[in-house]
Amino acid sequence: MKRRHIIYHVFVWLLISSLLILTSKQDLDIRHLSMYIFFTLINISIFYGTYFFLAPYFTDKRNYLKGTIGFFAGLLSFSFLKLAIALLNRDIVMRYGDRMEKMLTSGEYLSSSIAITFFFILLGYAFRLITNSYQMEQTRKTLETEKLNAELAFLKSQINPHFLFNSLNNIYSLAYQKSDKAPEAILKLSEIMRYMLYESNDDKVSLEDEINYLENYIALQRLRVKEHVYLELSITIDNYEHRVMPLMVISFLENVFKHGVTTDKDHPIRITVEVENGRLYFKAQNKKSRLNKDKTGGIGLTNLKRRLELGYPDRHTFIVKDNDDYYSSELFVYL
Repeated sequence: MKRRHIIYHVFVWLLISSLLILTSKQDLDIRHLSMYIFFTLINISIFYGTYFFLAPYFTDKRNYLKGTIGFFAGLLSFSFLKLAIALLNRDIVMRYGDRMEKMLTSGEYLSSSIAITFFFILLGYAFRLITNSYQMEQTRKTLETEKLNAELAFLKSQINPHFLFNSLNNIYSLAYQKSDKAPEAILKLSEIMRYMLYESNDDKVSLEDEINYLENYIALQRLRVKEHVYLELSITIDNYEHRVMPLMVISFLENVFKHGVTTDKDHPIRITVEVENGRLYFKAQNKKSRLNKDKTGGIGLTNLKRRLELGYPDRHTFIVKDNDDYYSSELFVYL
């Protein structure tokens, strides 16, 4: 047991012993006090003997035969040990009554001794069950936490190559067209990758860093498109000190620029980010492109949904509206 647990146990036994002594009707001379201490030590031995040696046969080893034999052996051994000590100190131990004028017979004392010994065996067994149950629950929680952390790390690791693959395709397109935007696009990608690789390794990042990352991503996508990109970005933040799960909205933005119309003045892409009273609201809306008919299933939104389930269980709402002409996605997260 840990030192802290040992201190607790010692305190409880001292408290119980003190209460028994203080409520005793016998004179507290040195002999009576020594007998109380001696029998208390025997009962403590029964309790911990059951906890450490007997109870595991029932709770851990599932060897019920040895456990049953051990139970009866311990019950009888300690009961007769108490009887032997009582007979040697009959004038102290076996007297009872208001004036201590009556004397217990050996049979009466043995019956009482068996009952008390059985109680402490039962107490040790019950304490073992409670301890095992608590430890199993803690182990389950630890394993569950480790599993969730591992799954989150895996999901997050999927984002980087997914994002990098799409971005390199875009930059390749610029380089192939010998566009002057290619160097600036590479610089933006470098800034984004620095954030993804170094600054987003924590479970939570500052909201300000995540917003800067979002703006850099949009700037990179603007460079990719030859024509003017019509995009309305609205950001309203009441407190930039909030910390959020990193890379939370990248999948929305990837879908907008991959499957949306970016050059229609009358139907611009609309992206809204609001944080108010601890609630984050994100919305991305775009007109669907008739030209891009990419049917390959991406991991982006599936990944995001799973990350949200793990990172914000019961604290988020994810809404997707998909029709023939428009696609919109909304996210509510309680930080």
